[in-house]
Amino acid sequence: MTHILITRPEGKGAALAQQLEQAGYQASLFPVLKITHLTPSSTELSPLLNADKIIFISQDAVSALSQLKPDINTKAQFYAVGQQTADIIYEQFGVRAALPKQYDSEGLLALKSLAEVDGSNIVLVKGQGGRPELAKTLKERGAFLNNCVVYKREPTESITSNWTDHWKSQNVHGIVITSNAAVDAIFKSLAAQQLLWLQQCQFYVASERIAAYLKLQQVSLANIHIAAGASDDAMFTCINQQGSNMSEQSKPVTAEKATPTTANTASAKSTKQEPVATKNTADKNKQKVSKVAALALLISLIVASGVGYEFYQKLNAGKAQNLAVNELSEQNKLLVQELQALKSAQSNLQQALFNSEKKIATALSESAAQNQQELKAALQKAQQQGSSLNPQEVTSLQRMAEFKLWAEKDYQGTSAVLKRLDGLLSEHPGTVEVRQAIMQDIQTLDSLKPVATEAIYLQLNSALNNVDNLVFNAVNLPEEAAEIDENALSGDVSDWQQNLSNSWNKIVDSFITIRQHEGVSIEPLLTDQERHLINQRIKLNITQAQDALMSKQASIFFSALSEAKRLVGEYFKQDDDTTKTVLKALSKLEKEQLNFNPKVTLNSTQKVKEWAQ
Repeated sequence: MTHILITRPEGKGAALAQQLEQAGYQASLFPVLKITHLTPSSTELSPLLNADKIIFISQDAVSALSQLKPDINTKAQFYAVGQQTADIIYEQFGVRAALPKQYDSEGLLALKSLAEVDGSNIVLVKGQGGRPELAKTLKERGAFLNNCVVYKREPTESITSNWTDHWKSQNVHGIVITSNAAVDAIFKSLAAQQLLWLQQCQFYVASERIAAYLKLQQVSLANIHIAAGASDDAMFTCINQQGSNMSEQSKPVTAEKATPTTANTASAKSTKQEPVATKNTADKNKQKVSKVAALALLISLIVASGVGYEFYQKLNAGKAQNLAVNELSEQNKLLVQELQALKSAQSNLQQALFNSEKKIATALSESAAQNQQELKAALQKAQQQGSSLNPQEVTSLQRMAEFKLWAEKDYQGTSAVLKRLDGLLSEHPGTVEVRQAIMQDIQTLDSLKPVATEAIYLQLNSALNNVDNLVFNAVNLPEEAAEIDENALSGDVSDWQQNLSNSWNKIVDSFITIRQHEGVSIEPLLTDQERHLINQRIKLNITQAQDALMSKQASIFFSALSEAKRLVGEYFKQDDDTTKTVLKALSKLEKEQLNFNPKVTLNSTQKVKEWAQ
């Protein structure tokens, strides 16, 4: 059964493992990285509010940023590397993100909307150290790029070089990798034999960028299979298509041993000689020898002679056979000596092979260490080239800050541009003096509080509306005494003298009027016209203060307020609530700091010019 190892971070490989197991594979989860969310500063998050385009490179980037709940321009164009990232963007921010056909950096850069980005404010929401080529290309196209780093990938604590031996013992055939950081974690601190075994495994990667990075680890392109993206479905499809070409057994590297053949030795069998002993059983009678006995004796002699001859022949044959056996014994001894010589030669050959393997392993180890050093040097050089600072971009931001300061008098906007410039320089060495000058300028600008023109104008308008409600400072006349007509004529004839006096008084009254009032002495009274003129003068002064405020003429503003305050204090009752309200408002306005044109000099201008040269 084909064994697939999934190295995705914890919580992200379970669905793929289930798909593989249902398809008949053996799947193991082994996260080599852990995701740690970061908390960017307010300066790093501020470009999100004015961004024209926002690019999310992964699902983790979306999740980490959404947890910070930053102020973000939802009207900006959002971009996602893959479909799952786009789905999370819509879920968290309610915005449909643009997707490339090819789910990687190259696919994003091929989009028409990212082809012409000169002068565009682009925010790249990413992990620590990720996507240097994407950032470099966008800067080369003229974009004002801000990196918003919201998470980082770190190797898990359980990752050691011994795990490769464990994977080998588990007969792992293929490894799923979805980031360059995972490649670094896996190929770190390996022995030559571990590296050799790992290079023979099948690798399933999420993009051509990872494939090129994996090739730097001396992995053959034949063992690298590129999926259509980092999604579970894309990875499963890639693995399933290559499944038929994967061996069902591990491929250990073994040394063939030569087994010498031994000739079969013929065993000589010694035949046992069986002497034929004939017994002459002739009965020797003590009787006299007769002719018959003589004849019998002759016949016995003849038979004995034949038997002796046969015995002699057999004896000669035995001697020849013994000679053959001795010859075979000598040959066996020679064969044994040759066999011992072969065994000795085999032992020497095995020792030579062992020494050769040891030398090869040492050479491979040294070569791997040298390749690692060269690779690190190449990567550092590539990172330095990818993250090189563009002097033109720095100069453009400094000029933008100067324009906002001198032309628009926008001190807060100038501070925001300088903060953005400081964030750009913070990623590069050799900019300490420039950043110190920028921070001094930012502190100076932040200490300048803008004139609250609208609030002051509304306060003046409120005082203007209360002018008609002011009570003039004049004594109220008491009610006239009940008028008694002392000159009334009486109807009694006896009162003719009194009636004559009354008639005279009436004649006099027609020329002179004398009125009497109860109470204290009376102050001179203002006519209605004079009161109207005083109200109009106060209104005119307040209106003049409003005009001076809008035209940023501080001296005229304070002069008009002083005259209006003098008139209110001179002609109106001081204990009246309306008078108190108007005087309090005018006194407060006199304390306003109307510094319309503060003298500000940007120290960073000269430092940036010196740095750019």
